[in-house]
Amino acid sequence: MRSRLLPLLIVLMAGVLLALGFPLAVSVAAAQQQKVVVDRIDDTARFASLAQFVTERPSGGSRVREATDERRETLQKELDDYYEVYGIRAGVFYRDDGPMASAPASWYLPADGDVREAFQEALRSRGSHDPEQVWPWQRGRLAIASPVIRDGDVVAVVVTDSPTGRMRSRTLYGWLLIGAGESAAMLLAVGAALRLTGWVLRPVRVLDATTHDIATGRLKSRVAATGGPPELRRLARSFNEMADNVQDVLEQQRAFVADASHQLRNPLSALLLRIELLALELPEGNEEIASVRTEGKRLAQVLDDLLDLALAEHAAPDLCLTDVGALAAERVASWRPLADERGVRLSGACPATTGWADPVALSSALDAVIDNALKFTPEGGSVRVAVASGNGTTTVVVSDEGPGLTDDELARVGDRFWRSNRHQNVKGSGLGLSISRALLAAGGGSLAYERNEPHGLKVTVGLPRSEPVTGS
Repeated sequence: MRSRLLPLLIVLMAGVLLALGFPLAVSVAAAQQQKVVVDRIDDTARFASLAQFVTERPSGGSRVREATDERRETLQKELDDYYEVYGIRAGVFYRDDGPMASAPASWYLPADGDVREAFQEALRSRGSHDPEQVWPWQRGRLAIASPVIRDGDVVAVVVTDSPTGRMRSRTLYGWLLIGAGESAAMLLAVGAALRLTGWVLRPVRVLDATTHDIATGRLKSRVAATGGPPELRRLARSFNEMADNVQDVLEQQRAFVADASHQLRNPLSALLLRIELLALELPEGNEEIASVRTEGKRLAQVLDDLLDLALAEHAAPDLCLTDVGALAAERVASWRPLADERGVRLSGACPATTGWADPVALSSALDAVIDNALKFTPEGGSVRVAVASGNGTTTVVVSDEGPGLTDDELARVGDRFWRSNRHQNVKGSGLGLSISRALLAAGGGSLAYERNEPHGLKVTVGLPRSEPVTGS
Protein backbone atom coordinates (compact mmCIF):
# COMPACT_ATOMS: atom_id res chain seq x y z
CA MET A 1 0.00 0.00 0.00
CA ARG A 2 2.85 2.36 0.81
CA SER A 3 4.33 1.85 -2.68
CA ARG A 4 1.03 3.04 -4.16
CA LEU A 5 0.26 5.87 -1.73
CA LEU A 6 3.75 7.42 -1.62
CA PRO A 7 4.10 8.06 -5.41
CA LEU A 8 0.66 9.68 -5.43
CA LEU A 9 1.62 12.08 -2.65
CA ILE A 10 4.97 12.84 -4.30
CA VAL A 11 3.32 13.57 -7.66
CA LEU A 12 0.80 15.90 -6.01
CA MET A 13 3.51 17.77 -4.08
CA ALA A 14 5.70 18.00 -7.19
CA GLY A 15 2.74 19.46 -9.09
CA VAL A 16 2.20 22.09 -6.40
CA LEU A 17 5.88 23.04 -6.35
CA LEU A 18 6.01 23.28 -10.15
CA ALA A 19 2.84 25.36 -10.19
CA LEU A 20 4.54 27.79 -7.79
CA GLY A 21 8.00 27.58 -9.38
CA PHE A 22 7.11 28.41 -12.98
CA PRO A 23 5.40 31.76 -12.23
CA LEU A 24 8.24 32.63 -9.86
CA ALA A 25 10.83 31.88 -12.55
CA VAL A 26 8.96 34.06 -15.07
CA SER A 27 8.73 36.81 -12.47
CA VAL A 28 12.49 36.67 -11.83
CA ALA A 29 13.27 36.93 -15.55
CA ALA A 30 10.82 39.83 -15.99
CA ALA A 31 12.27 41.64 -12.95
CA GLN A 32 15.85 41.33 -14.26
CA GLN A 33 14.86 42.64 -17.66
CA GLN A 34 12.78 45.45 -16.18
CA LYS A 35 15.79 46.54 -14.14
CA VAL A 36 17.94 46.69 -17.28
CA VAL A 37 15.22 48.51 -19.23
CA VAL A 38 14.86 51.17 -16.51
CA ASP A 39 18.64 51.71 -16.46
CA ARG A 40 18.73 52.07 -20.26
CA ILE A 41 15.80 54.47 -20.24
CA ASP A 42 17.62 56.63 -17.71
CA ASP A 43 20.74 56.53 -19.87
CA THR A 44 18.89 57.43 -23.06
CA ALA A 45 17.06 60.24 -21.27
CA ARG A 46 20.40 61.66 -20.14
CA PHE A 47 21.81 61.49 -23.68
CA ALA A 48 18.60 63.07 -25.03
CA SER A 49 19.03 66.04 -22.68
CA LEU A 50 22.59 66.51 -24.01
CA ALA A 51 21.46 66.20 -27.63
CA GLN A 52 18.43 68.46 -27.30
CA PHE A 53 20.17 71.62 -28.59
CA VAL A 54 22.64 69.99 -30.99
CA THR A 55 21.70 70.51 -34.65
CA GLU A 56 23.33 69.35 -37.83
CA ARG A 57 23.76 72.84 -39.25
CA PRO A 58 23.84 75.44 -36.51
CA SER A 59 22.09 78.70 -37.25
CA GLY A 60 23.22 82.10 -36.08
CA GLY A 61 26.72 83.53 -35.69
CA SER A 62 30.04 81.94 -34.98
CA ARG A 63 29.36 81.93 -31.27
CA VAL A 64 26.24 79.72 -31.83
CA ARG A 65 28.23 77.37 -34.12
CA GLU A 66 31.01 77.06 -31.58
CA ALA A 67 28.50 76.35 -28.82
CA THR A 68 26.81 73.70 -30.99
CA ASP A 69 30.10 72.02 -31.88
CA GLU A 70 31.07 72.05 -28.22
CA ARG A 71 27.78 70.33 -27.25
CA ARG A 72 28.25 67.78 -30.05
CA GLU A 73 31.78 67.00 -28.83
CA THR A 74 30.48 66.64 -25.25
CA LEU A 75 27.74 64.27 -26.45
CA GLN A 76 30.20 62.21 -28.49
CA LYS A 77 32.59 61.98 -25.55
CA GLU A 78 29.76 60.79 -23.28
CA LEU A 79 28.75 58.14 -25.82
CA ASP A 80 32.36 56.98 -26.26
CA ASP A 81 32.88 56.70 -22.52
CA TYR A 82 29.58 54.87 -22.18
CA TYR A 83 30.54 52.34 -24.87
CA GLU A 84 34.04 51.88 -23.47
CA VAL A 85 32.84 51.27 -19.90
CA TYR A 86 29.67 49.20 -20.50
CA GLY A 87 30.16 47.84 -24.03
CA ILE A 88 26.74 49.15 -25.01
CA ARG A 89 26.34 50.65 -28.45
CA ALA A 90 24.61 54.02 -28.28
CA GLY A 91 23.86 56.75 -30.79
CA VAL A 92 21.78 59.80 -31.52
CA PHE A 93 20.18 59.79 -34.99
CA TYR A 94 18.20 62.41 -36.81
CA ARG A 95 14.78 61.64 -38.24
CA ASP A 96 16.37 60.86 -41.62
CA ASP A 97 18.61 58.18 -39.96
CA GLY A 98 21.65 60.43 -40.15
CA PRO A 99 23.94 60.18 -37.11
CA MET A 100 24.36 63.14 -34.81
CA ALA A 101 26.83 61.12 -32.69
CA SER A 102 27.40 57.40 -32.13
CA ALA A 103 29.71 55.02 -30.35
CA PRO A 104 31.35 53.19 -31.88
CA ALA A 105 31.65 55.63 -34.75
CA SER A 106 31.00 52.88 -37.32
CA TRP A 107 27.59 52.03 -35.88
CA TYR A 108 24.58 53.03 -37.96
CA LEU A 109 20.90 52.37 -37.74
CA PRO A 110 20.05 48.95 -39.25
CA ALA A 111 17.35 48.68 -41.87
CA ASP A 112 15.23 46.33 -39.74
CA GLY A 113 15.24 44.48 -36.46
CA ASP A 114 14.63 45.48 -32.85
CA VAL A 115 16.77 48.64 -33.07
CA ARG A 116 14.82 49.89 -36.08
CA GLU A 117 11.49 49.11 -34.33
CA ALA A 118 12.60 51.00 -31.20
CA PHE A 119 13.72 53.97 -33.38
CA GLN A 120 10.39 54.08 -35.22
CA GLU A 121 8.48 53.94 -31.96
CA ALA A 122 10.52 56.84 -30.51
CA LEU A 123 9.80 58.94 -33.60
CA ARG A 124 6.14 58.77 -32.55
CA SER A 125 7.15 60.43 -29.24
CA ARG A 126 6.94 57.13 -27.31
CA GLY A 127 9.86 55.68 -25.44
CA SER A 128 10.64 51.97 -25.06
CA HIS A 129 8.82 50.68 -22.00
CA ASP A 130 7.92 47.05 -22.69
CA PRO A 131 10.35 45.31 -25.03
CA GLU A 132 9.93 41.61 -25.74
CA GLN A 133 11.15 39.33 -22.96
CA VAL A 134 14.65 37.89 -23.45
CA TRP A 135 15.06 34.38 -21.95
CA PRO A 136 18.34 32.83 -20.77
CA TRP A 137 18.53 30.50 -23.78
CA GLN A 138 18.17 33.38 -26.25
CA ARG A 139 21.18 35.35 -27.55
CA GLY A 140 19.25 38.50 -28.48
CA ARG A 141 20.05 42.11 -27.70
CA LEU A 142 17.96 44.74 -25.95
CA ALA A 143 17.15 47.92 -27.92
CA ILE A 144 15.93 51.01 -26.03
CA ALA A 145 15.14 54.37 -27.65
CA SER A 146 14.10 57.79 -26.35
CA PRO A 147 13.03 60.78 -28.46
CA VAL A 148 14.94 64.09 -28.47
CA ILE A 149 12.24 66.74 -28.35
CA ARG A 150 12.67 70.43 -29.08
CA ASP A 151 9.82 72.92 -29.33
CA GLY A 152 7.35 70.00 -29.10
CA ASP A 153 8.82 68.18 -32.11
CA VAL A 154 10.95 65.02 -32.26
CA VAL A 155 14.18 66.17 -33.89
CA ALA A 156 16.27 63.06 -33.14
CA VAL A 157 16.24 59.71 -31.34
CA VAL A 158 18.69 58.28 -28.80
CA VAL A 159 19.11 54.52 -29.32
CA THR A 160 21.01 52.00 -27.16
CA ASP A 161 21.70 48.44 -28.27
CA SER A 162 22.66 46.42 -25.20
CA PRO A 163 24.07 42.91 -24.98
CA THR A 164 21.97 40.65 -22.75
CA GLY A 165 24.60 38.17 -21.58
CA ARG A 166 24.92 39.58 -18.08
CA MET A 167 21.17 39.95 -17.69
CA ARG A 168 20.59 36.37 -18.85
CA SER A 169 23.29 35.16 -16.46
CA ARG A 170 21.59 36.89 -13.53
CA THR A 171 18.26 35.42 -14.61
CA LEU A 172 19.77 31.95 -14.87
CA TYR A 173 21.37 32.36 -11.44
CA GLY A 174 17.98 33.32 -10.01
CA TRP A 175 16.47 30.26 -11.67
CA LEU A 176 19.17 28.07 -10.17
CA LEU A 177 18.33 29.45 -6.73
CA ILE A 178 14.66 28.73 -7.37
CA GLY A 179 15.55 25.22 -8.55
CA ALA A 180 17.66 24.63 -5.45
CA GLY A 181 14.83 25.89 -3.27
CA GLU A 182 12.34 23.69 -5.15
CA SER A 183 14.65 20.67 -4.75
CA ALA A 184 15.07 21.33 -1.04
CA ALA A 185 11.33 21.76 -0.67
CA MET A 186 10.78 18.53 -2.62
CA LEU A 187 13.17 16.64 -0.36
CA LEU A 188 11.38 18.01 2.67
CA ALA A 189 8.06 17.08 1.10
CA VAL A 190 9.27 13.53 0.39
CA GLY A 191 10.50 13.23 3.95
CA ALA A 192 7.16 14.52 5.24
CA ALA A 193 5.35 12.09 2.90
CA LEU A 194 7.45 9.20 4.21
CA ARG A 195 6.68 10.13 7.79
CA LEU A 196 3.01 10.67 6.99
CA THR A 197 2.58 7.37 5.12
CA GLY A 198 4.54 5.56 7.82
CA TRP A 199 2.34 7.10 10.50
CA VAL A 200 -0.83 6.20 8.64
CA LEU A 201 0.17 2.72 7.44
CA ARG A 202 2.06 1.45 10.50
CA PRO A 203 -1.19 0.41 12.26
CA VAL A 204 -2.33 -1.23 9.01
CA ARG A 205 0.88 -3.29 8.82
CA VAL A 206 0.55 -4.30 12.47
CA LEU A 207 -3.08 -5.24 11.86
CA ASP A 208 -2.11 -7.28 8.79
CA ALA A 209 0.65 -9.12 10.67
CA THR A 210 -1.65 -9.86 13.61
CA THR A 211 -4.38 -11.11 11.26
CA HIS A 212 -1.84 -13.45 9.66
CA ASP A 213 -0.75 -14.70 13.09
CA ILE A 214 -4.33 -15.46 14.08
CA ALA A 215 -5.04 -17.11 10.71
CA THR A 216 -2.05 -19.42 11.23
CA GLY A 217 -3.18 -20.50 14.69
CA ARG A 218 -1.56 -17.94 17.02
CA LEU A 219 -4.91 -16.91 18.49
CA LYS A 220 -3.47 -14.87 21.37
CA SER A 221 -1.85 -12.31 19.06
CA ARG A 222 -3.30 -8.82 19.48
CA VAL A 223 -2.88 -5.38 17.90
CA ALA A 224 -1.19 -2.69 19.98
CA ALA A 225 -3.66 0.20 19.62
CA THR A 226 -1.04 2.97 19.67
CA GLY A 227 -0.06 5.47 16.98
CA GLY A 228 -1.74 6.27 13.70
CA PRO A 229 -4.97 8.14 12.94
CA PRO A 230 -7.85 7.89 15.45
CA GLU A 231 -9.90 5.82 13.00
CA LEU A 232 -7.18 3.16 12.76
CA ARG A 233 -6.71 3.11 16.54
CA ARG A 234 -10.43 2.55 16.91
CA LEU A 235 -10.23 -0.22 14.29
CA ALA A 236 -7.40 -1.86 16.24
CA ARG A 237 -9.47 -1.85 19.43
CA SER A 238 -12.45 -3.31 17.57
CA PHE A 239 -10.21 -5.98 16.05
CA ASN A 240 -8.88 -6.95 19.46
CA GLU A 241 -12.42 -7.21 20.82
CA MET A 242 -13.38 -9.42 17.88
CA ALA A 243 -10.29 -11.61 18.36
CA ASP A 244 -11.10 -11.96 22.08
CA ASN A 245 -14.65 -13.04 21.29
CA VAL A 246 -13.49 -15.53 18.65
CA GLN A 247 -10.90 -16.98 21.00
CA ASP A 248 -13.50 -17.30 23.76
CA VAL A 249 -15.85 -19.16 21.42
CA LEU A 250 -13.08 -21.51 20.28
CA GLU A 251 -11.99 -22.12 23.85
CA GLN A 252 -15.57 -22.94 24.79
CA GLN A 253 -15.81 -25.37 21.86
CA ARG A 254 -12.55 -27.05 22.81
CA ALA A 255 -13.56 -27.25 26.45
CA PHE A 256 -16.92 -28.72 25.47
CA VAL A 257 -15.30 -31.38 23.26
CA ALA A 258 -12.75 -32.27 25.95
CA ASP A 259 -15.33 -32.35 28.73
CA ALA A 260 -17.83 -34.32 26.67
CA SER A 261 -15.18 -36.86 25.66
CA HIS A 262 -13.98 -37.19 29.22
CA GLN A 263 -17.48 -37.45 30.74
CA LEU A 264 -18.60 -40.07 28.22
CA ARG A 265 -15.62 -42.33 28.78
CA ASN A 266 -16.81 -43.67 32.17
CA PRO A 267 -20.41 -44.47 31.10
CA LEU A 268 -19.08 -46.03 27.91
CA SER A 269 -16.55 -48.14 29.83
CA ALA A 270 -19.36 -49.34 32.10
CA LEU A 271 -21.51 -50.13 29.07
CA LEU A 272 -18.71 -52.14 27.43
CA LEU A 273 -18.22 -54.06 30.67
CA ARG A 274 -21.93 -54.94 30.78
CA ILE A 275 -21.72 -56.05 27.17
CA GLU A 276 -18.85 -58.35 28.03
CA LEU A 277 -20.83 -59.77 30.97
CA LEU A 278 -23.83 -60.24 28.71
CA ALA A 279 -21.67 -62.02 26.14
CA LEU A 280 -20.73 -64.60 28.78
CA GLU A 281 -24.38 -65.70 29.03
CA LEU A 282 -24.86 -66.01 25.26
CA PRO A 283 -23.63 -68.78 23.00
CA GLU A 284 -20.06 -68.30 21.78
CA GLY A 285 -19.83 -66.74 18.34
CA ASN A 286 -23.09 -64.82 18.59
CA GLU A 287 -22.98 -62.30 15.70
CA GLU A 288 -25.16 -59.66 17.37
CA ILE A 289 -23.05 -59.42 20.51
CA ALA A 290 -19.89 -59.32 18.37
CA SER A 291 -21.34 -56.42 16.36
CA VAL A 292 -22.29 -54.55 19.53
CA ARG A 293 -18.84 -55.14 20.97
CA THR A 294 -17.21 -53.79 17.76
CA GLU A 295 -19.38 -50.66 17.69
CA GLY A 296 -18.67 -50.03 21.37
CA LYS A 297 -14.94 -50.20 20.81
CA ARG A 298 -15.27 -47.92 17.80
CA LEU A 299 -17.19 -45.38 19.90
CA ALA A 300 -14.48 -45.54 22.56
CA GLN A 301 -11.85 -44.88 19.89
CA VAL A 302 -13.81 -41.87 18.61
CA LEU A 303 -14.00 -40.43 22.13
CA ASP A 304 -10.27 -40.93 22.60
CA ASP A 305 -9.58 -39.22 19.27
CA LEU A 306 -11.87 -36.32 20.16
CA LEU A 307 -10.01 -35.82 23.42
CA ASP A 308 -6.66 -35.99 21.58
CA LEU A 309 -7.91 -33.42 19.03
CA ALA A 310 -9.04 -31.02 21.75
CA LEU A 311 -5.69 -31.35 23.50
CA ALA A 312 -3.77 -30.93 20.22
CA GLU A 313 -5.59 -27.67 19.41
CA HIS A 314 -5.16 -26.31 22.92
CA ALA A 315 -1.66 -27.33 23.99
CA ALA A 316 1.30 -25.09 23.18
CA PRO A 317 4.08 -26.85 21.21
CA ASP A 318 7.49 -27.54 22.75
CA LEU A 319 9.56 -26.56 19.71
CA CYS A 320 13.22 -27.43 19.29
CA LEU A 321 15.69 -28.05 16.47
CA THR A 322 14.95 -31.70 15.62
CA ASP A 323 16.82 -34.24 13.51
CA VAL A 324 13.86 -34.99 11.27
CA GLY A 325 15.71 -37.68 9.33
CA ALA A 326 16.53 -39.68 12.46
CA LEU A 327 13.01 -39.32 13.86
CA ALA A 328 11.43 -40.41 10.55
CA ALA A 329 13.78 -43.41 10.34
CA GLU A 330 12.77 -44.39 13.89
CA ARG A 331 9.07 -44.27 13.01
CA VAL A 332 9.66 -46.34 9.86
CA ALA A 333 11.45 -48.95 11.93
CA SER A 334 8.60 -49.00 14.46
CA TRP A 335 5.94 -49.58 11.78
CA ARG A 336 7.91 -52.10 9.68
CA PRO A 337 6.77 -55.19 11.66
CA LEU A 338 3.12 -54.29 11.03
CA ALA A 339 3.89 -53.61 7.36
CA ASP A 340 5.58 -57.02 7.05
CA GLU A 341 2.59 -58.64 8.69
CA ARG A 342 0.28 -57.10 6.09
CA GLY A 343 2.59 -57.93 3.19
CA VAL A 344 3.42 -54.27 2.45
CA ARG A 345 6.97 -53.09 1.70
CA LEU A 346 7.78 -50.11 3.96
CA SER A 347 10.99 -48.29 3.00
CA GLY A 348 12.57 -45.03 4.05
CA ALA A 349 15.10 -42.59 2.61
CA CYS A 350 15.85 -40.51 5.67
CA PRO A 351 19.10 -38.53 5.40
CA ALA A 352 20.13 -36.39 8.35
CA THR A 353 18.39 -33.02 8.11
CA THR A 354 16.97 -30.69 10.72
CA GLY A 355 13.76 -28.74 11.20
CA TRP A 356 11.92 -26.92 13.98
CA ALA A 357 9.24 -29.13 15.50
CA ASP A 358 7.83 -30.62 18.67
CA PRO A 359 9.34 -34.15 18.54
CA VAL A 360 6.34 -35.73 20.29
CA ALA A 361 3.84 -33.95 18.02
CA LEU A 362 5.87 -34.80 14.91
CA SER A 363 6.11 -38.46 15.94
CA SER A 364 2.33 -38.60 16.47
CA ALA A 365 1.69 -36.97 13.09
CA LEU A 366 4.05 -39.36 11.29
CA ASP A 367 2.43 -42.31 13.05
CA ALA A 368 -1.01 -41.19 11.86
CA VAL A 369 0.15 -40.66 8.26
CA ILE A 370 2.10 -43.96 8.04
CA ASP A 371 -0.77 -45.87 9.68
CA ASN A 372 -3.18 -44.36 7.16
CA ALA A 373 -0.88 -45.34 4.26
CA LEU A 374 -0.55 -48.94 5.50
CA LYS A 375 -4.32 -49.26 5.91
CA PHE A 376 -5.07 -48.48 2.28
CA THR A 377 -2.10 -50.12 0.57
CA PRO A 378 -3.00 -53.62 -0.65
CA GLU A 379 -0.83 -56.66 -0.01
CA GLY A 380 2.20 -56.62 -2.26
CA GLY A 381 2.19 -52.82 -2.48
CA SER A 382 4.74 -50.46 -1.02
CA VAL A 383 4.87 -47.37 1.18
CA ARG A 384 7.85 -45.02 0.91
CA VAL A 385 8.94 -42.36 3.41
CA ALA A 386 11.37 -39.75 2.03
CA VAL A 387 12.96 -36.84 3.91
CA ALA A 388 14.31 -33.80 2.02
CA SER A 389 15.04 -30.11 2.59
CA GLY A 390 15.07 -26.95 0.51
CA ASN A 391 13.67 -23.40 0.27
CA GLY A 392 13.70 -23.02 4.04
CA THR A 393 11.53 -26.11 4.60
CA THR A 394 12.16 -29.71 5.64
CA THR A 395 9.65 -32.18 4.21
CA VAL A 396 8.69 -35.77 5.01
CA VAL A 397 6.81 -37.31 2.07
CA VAL A 398 4.82 -40.52 2.67
CA SER A 399 3.74 -42.18 -0.60
CA ASP A 400 1.49 -45.22 -0.81
CA GLU A 401 0.11 -47.40 -3.61
CA GLY A 402 -3.45 -47.50 -2.41
CA PRO A 403 -6.57 -46.60 -4.41
CA GLY A 404 -5.91 -42.88 -3.99
CA LEU A 405 -8.52 -40.11 -3.93
CA THR A 406 -10.53 -38.16 -6.50
CA ASP A 407 -10.24 -34.39 -6.88
CA ASP A 408 -13.33 -33.82 -4.73
CA GLU A 409 -11.99 -36.17 -2.07
CA LEU A 410 -8.57 -34.45 -2.09
CA ALA A 411 -10.33 -31.17 -1.31
CA ARG A 412 -11.96 -32.71 1.80
CA VAL A 413 -9.27 -35.06 3.10
CA GLY A 414 -8.19 -34.04 6.60
CA ASP A 415 -11.60 -32.64 7.58
CA ARG A 416 -12.93 -33.83 10.91
CA PHE A 417 -14.85 -37.11 10.76
CA TRP A 418 -14.61 -37.18 6.97
CA ARG A 419 -14.02 -40.54 5.33
CA SER A 420 -14.41 -41.54 1.70
CA ASN A 421 -17.58 -43.48 0.92
CA ARG A 422 -15.35 -46.14 -0.66
CA HIS A 423 -13.49 -46.71 2.64
CA GLN A 424 -16.28 -46.81 5.21
CA ASN A 425 -15.44 -50.41 6.03
CA VAL A 426 -11.86 -49.55 6.95
CA LYS A 427 -11.21 -49.17 10.65
CA GLY A 428 -10.87 -45.56 11.83
CA SER A 429 -12.71 -42.52 13.17
CA GLY A 430 -11.84 -39.93 10.53
CA LEU A 431 -9.97 -37.81 13.05
CA GLY A 432 -6.38 -39.07 12.66
CA LEU A 433 -5.33 -36.64 9.92
CA SER A 434 -7.20 -33.77 11.61
CA ILE A 435 -5.22 -34.41 14.79
CA SER A 436 -1.98 -34.56 12.79
CA ARG A 437 -2.73 -31.25 11.07
CA ALA A 438 -3.53 -29.58 14.41
CA LEU A 439 -0.31 -30.88 15.98
CA LEU A 440 1.81 -29.64 13.08
CA ALA A 441 0.06 -26.26 12.66
CA ALA A 442 0.72 -25.40 16.32
CA GLY A 443 4.46 -25.49 15.56
CA GLY A 444 4.33 -23.75 12.17
CA GLY A 445 4.20 -27.02 10.19
CA SER A 446 1.78 -28.12 7.49
CA LEU A 447 0.14 -31.17 5.94
CA ALA A 448 -0.53 -31.41 2.18
CA TYR A 449 -2.10 -34.08 -0.02
CA GLU A 450 -1.74 -34.97 -3.70
CA ARG A 451 -1.98 -37.94 -6.04
CA ASN A 452 0.87 -40.43 -6.20
CA GLU A 453 1.21 -41.49 -9.82
CA PRO A 454 0.23 -43.92 -11.20
CA HIS A 455 -2.08 -44.52 -8.22
CA GLY A 456 -2.11 -43.90 -4.52
CA LEU A 457 -1.81 -40.91 -2.22
CA LYS A 458 1.17 -38.71 -1.37
CA VAL A 459 1.13 -36.90 1.97
CA THR A 460 3.74 -34.17 2.60
CA VAL A 461 4.61 -33.05 6.12
CA GLY A 462 6.29 -29.61 5.99
CA LEU A 463 8.43 -28.18 8.79
CA PRO A 464 10.23 -24.80 8.99
CA ARG A 465 14.04 -24.87 9.02
CA SER A 466 14.19 -21.59 10.94
CA GLU A 467 12.59 -21.06 14.31
CA PRO A 468 8.96 -19.97 13.84
CA VAL A 469 7.37 -17.21 15.91
CA THR A 470 4.56 -18.74 17.87
CA GLY A 471 1.91 -17.01 19.92
CA SER A 472 2.07 -17.33 23.66
